[in-house]
Amino acid sequence: MMARKLYVLLLLIAAGCGLIGGQTSLTLDQAISRARAGSVDAAVALDQLRSAYWAYRSYRASLLPELSFTATLPSYSKQYSTYMDASGDYSFVASHVMELQGRLSIDQNIWLTGGTVSVSTQLNFLRQFSGTPYSRFMTIPLALTLNQPLFAANTVKWDRRIEPLRYREAQAAYLSATEDVAINAIQLYFTLLVARENLSIAAQNLSHATKLHEVAIEKREMGIISKNDLLQMELNLLDARSAMTETESELRNARFRLATFLDLGDDLSEILTTVPEEIPEADISFEAAYAKALDNNKFAHTQARTMLEADYAVATARGEMRKINLFAQIGFTGTADEMGAAYGTLRDNQLVQVGIEIPLVDWGRRRGRVRVAESNREVTRSRLRQEARTFRQDIFMLVERYANQREQLRIARQADSIAARRYATNVETYLTGRLSTLDLNDSRVTKDQTRREYFNELYLYWLYYYQLRSLTLWDFATSSPIDADFDSLM
Repeated sequence: MMARKLYVLLLLIAAGCGLIGGQTSLTLDQAISRARAGSVDAAVALDQLRSAYWAYRSYRASLLPELSFTATLPSYSKQYSTYMDASGDYSFVASHVMELQGRLSIDQNIWLTGGTVSVSTQLNFLRQFSGTPYSRFMTIPLALTLNQPLFAANTVKWDRRIEPLRYREAQAAYLSATEDVAINAIQLYFTLLVARENLSIAAQNLSHATKLHEVAIEKREMGIISKNDLLQMELNLLDARSAMTETESELRNARFRLATFLDLGDDLSEILTTVPEEIPEADISFEAAYAKALDNNKFAHTQARTMLEADYAVATARGEMRKINLFAQIGFTGTADEMGAAYGTLRDNQLVQVGIEIPLVDWGRRRGRVRVAESNREVTRSRLRQEARTFRQDIFMLVERYANQREQLRIARQADSIAARRYATNVETYLTGRLSTLDLNDSRVTKDQTRREYFNELYLYWLYYYQLRSLTLWDFATSSPIDADFDSLM
């Protein structure tokens, strides 16, 4: 009965402080949903995903044929240039000419070899103004060109292995980031929840301290208690008033931080948190969590991509030991004074070039680059093994914390209920004079501590559960993957 009266009194005090009237209830699930949809952190995660998406689209486009047009429209020259005749005498010759050039080509990277093949058509026009003016056309109706490095690393092949991993890594990173947004929302939500509970505790303690101080004054007048007990009650009342002021400030700060994170605007009085009574229930084993993390988390993609990039660096360094490039072109060409005639009489147009660059004496510079790349690859391999071990340990510890937290939460809930009943009983006992002030204060402190510990254990339960979701990208409560419609997001 006493506890019910105190609860009613608490509600009246909170209403008088402007903490209840006009507020809208915000559940933890609603806060998480709003954080995913409207927080700045969620927007940053989406922007990073879109950047990775367009990088992947650019890579995919590089695998397809590219149609390009190059032209010089026009090239005009009127100048004198040095000329040496057959006898070795020099003179200056006037040149007054205009040229037009146009080339249309289709270029395709060769996936298997890393070279480039092109099919092109070209038209050149020359107009001579000095001397006897004339015009001339040259055409290459069709030309097939191959440009093939013989020993260099096949960039196309390596990109086909690395870039898809990079994009899958970005997708997994986005999903984990949305879970991290939920974790931040949970932290801020419980900060506000605890601040509101601290204010409730402070209001309750202030109510009790006021009433007990009044009772102590009456008992002192009747000579039942000592002056020291009365002064202790006055100190308790002052402490309760100080705690009330401090908790009000903490509540405003916590409300502002949550409102800012959720982008709720300036009307901060509308946030009223509720204790999440229902919690996600899931039996999670280390083996299941670790398997899901390897399948879904960006960690596995990052490790595979990093190792491939180290292998690519070694292949690139080895390819630069010697450079041999093959260039071949076959087709037809024609030339005439009229454009139509230039397409009529065609001749073979063939060109083969083999360029070689082999260092004879470079003092081991290129070989040193290979050794550096190989050493970096070994360092990367060792670092990745260490990261894999740490990743496995982190998941094991998190699963253990989550499993233990369920029992800790059950104990904290039971302790909170017992401490609240004990304090209510001690208040009634003190009013009858059968309990000392020190014992009453001890029960009050215990009640407040157990209440705060319950909220802390509840927060840790939600925290560990969402950390497991972030690492595994799996909802163990519903046995379903955490995914997103990436096409619609783009």
